Amino acid sequence: MGVGTRSGSVASEIGPAGGVSHARSHHHGHRAHDDGGHHHAPDETRPALIRGRSLTLVRSGRVILDRIDIDIAAGEIVTLIGPNGAGKTSLVRTLLGLERPDAGVVERKPGLVVGYVPQRFDRDAAIPMTVARFLTLAAKVEPERARRVLEEVGAAHVAQRQLAQLSGGELQRVVLARALVREPRLLVLDEPARGVDHLGEADLYALIGRLRDERGLGVLLVSHDLHVVMAQSDRVLCINRHVCCDGVPETVAQHPEYARLFGDAARAFAIYQHHHNHEHDLGGEPLPNEGTHGGGGPRA
Repeated sequence: MGVGTRSGSVASEIGPAGGVSHARSHHHGHRAHDDGGHHHAPDETRPALIRGRSLTLVRSGRVILDRIDIDIAAGEIVTLIGPNGAGKTSLVRTLLGLERPDAGVVERKPGLVVGYVPQRFDRDAAIPMTVARFLTLAAKVEPERARRVLEEVGAAHVAQRQLAQLSGGELQRVVLARALVREPRLLVLDEPARGVDHLGEADLYALIGRLRDERGLGVLLVSHDLHVVMAQSDRVLCINRHVCCDGVPETVAQHPEYARLFGDAARAFAIYQHHHNHEHDLGGEPLPNEGTHGGGGPRA
């Protein structure tokens, strides 16, 4: 799914040199940071694709987001973690312009194109639709371009299959391909491994890392699957309506707020690496060592 840049009173543009209109520095006494509690003002000079500043969202008198700052730059994977009900999806929707914040501002690079992989994608088995048709309808792209993107995500062999016949892993790669056909600079994925087993999950996150490397994408990844996601991230933002802690994965994993939210045991597997000497198909089954990962997919 592609998301265009929406302009309005809650959005402004980031200048070509990374300068930001309406740039602000906020100091919140409740926020825990990776240096033991000292506040780091956001780096307003770092080239960013999108920024949120002091984002606050209130619904029916309940605070959903409380003065959250977030930046995503090209070429980095930023992972958003937190318990259920922490506001992760609400933050994503606010950044994409699908929710209007009650306070704060979203700043986007001019002309930014966003590829969005939603948390849920429901298929209607009563509607016949091949994967190839699904991609060309989604963004009105040429069939050859759709074929190349399917190959890029390791799903070329399902092009003529019906959407309703795909496994969870296959469907996630097809939805990812749909987000890529518009050539986005920012890729936003909300729980992309939902419905995928643990082996397929590791391969999917490795694919996301490869896409970041090859396309130079900025990636915002939302997940609660700590054991793999932390290992694939450049920076981690842990929220529970407000920002609890943020920084590189190794630092966040040792932060007291992280342990409070996820338990001390989470520290032991937070920086998990998926090591094995084989690959998996899109359903998570091992492939022979001499085989290839369909469509040139990554090795986990």
